[in-house]
Amino acid sequence: MILITGCAGFIGFHLAQKLLIEKKKVIGLDNIDNYYSRSKKYQRLSIIKKYKNFKFLKVDLNNYDKVNNLIKKYKIDLVIHLAAQPGVRISIKNPHNTLKQNLIPFINILEISRLKKVKKFIYASSSSVYGDSKIYPFNEKDFQNVPVSVYGATKLSNEIIAESYSRNFNLKCVGLRFFTVYGPYGRPDMAYYSFLENLKNNKSIKVFNKGKMMRDFTFIDDVINGIMKVIQIKFKKNHDVLNIGKGKPDKLMDLITLLEKYYKKKFTIKYTNNVPLGDIKKTYSNVSKAKKTINWDPKTNLKNGIKKFVDWYKANNA
Repeated sequence: MILITGCAGFIGFHLAQKLLIEKKKVIGLDNIDNYYSRSKKYQRLSIIKKYKNFKFLKVDLNNYDKVNNLIKKYKIDLVIHLAAQPGVRISIKNPHNTLKQNLIPFINILEISRLKKVKKFIYASSSSVYGDSKIYPFNEKDFQNVPVSVYGATKLSNEIIAESYSRNFNLKCVGLRFFTVYGPYGRPDMAYYSFLENLKNNKSIKVFNKGKMMRDFTFIDDVINGIMKVIQIKFKKNHDVLNIGKGKPDKLMDLITLLEKYYKKKFTIKYTNNVPLGDIKKTYSNVSKAKKTINWDPKTNLKNGIKKFVDWYKANNA
């Protein structure tokens, strides 16, 4: 049996659905918080609840005893911890909440995994751990990286804690540093989604750094295929960390142009020189380790990925 935390979230939903289609038994945990519209989370949840091999438990992962009591009767082989307070900017606005949501639940789920002697503990890290590194592409071997946001600091903290657990308790752990994951059923707080919402509603968009931002946009289907390989492959190390990115940064303005092309409408853009506190100008993943370890092979370029997202958006947000 597989336990997924954050099952009503963007990546958690897609992963749960993939596993359920493959007839795996899945327990999903989520607190359905209000960081963004709960209706979007319930929309995702309604889809995966249709599968008979899925069990949903609504619970706050900060409550160790409640979580432990809810799942103690299940034989869990694998834990995939995706629940978190996402977002760099919200971590600047409300740092205490990001610390609370990204550290305590991680510790709780990790400890439960130790006690239940799970075969593997997979968790979401982030490209934000690299901070504003000027060493491109971002490499897992770079230990000099210093996060510039509270969010990035929590994710790096998770990695350090997982490393100690793997050493002390022989717990197999794999951290996945995701790079700007996008696609259908995505998070409405992310730029590609919020831009399209504004375009639909005839609102202008604000573009930072005069549009010179670059991101290693990684399509959700590729990410899920990568996680599936991490589930299946036996890792040599007790704790390992992998970049899960496309391996090629795209210009923010290319993203905007593609949204215009496929939605058939032009943006009203307000440019600014500013870069928000905690943001970085460019992300770029070195994926050679992931290629070697899990045969990572992302197939979706930005053009095709944005087309798929816009097609989905039109069908679901008419």
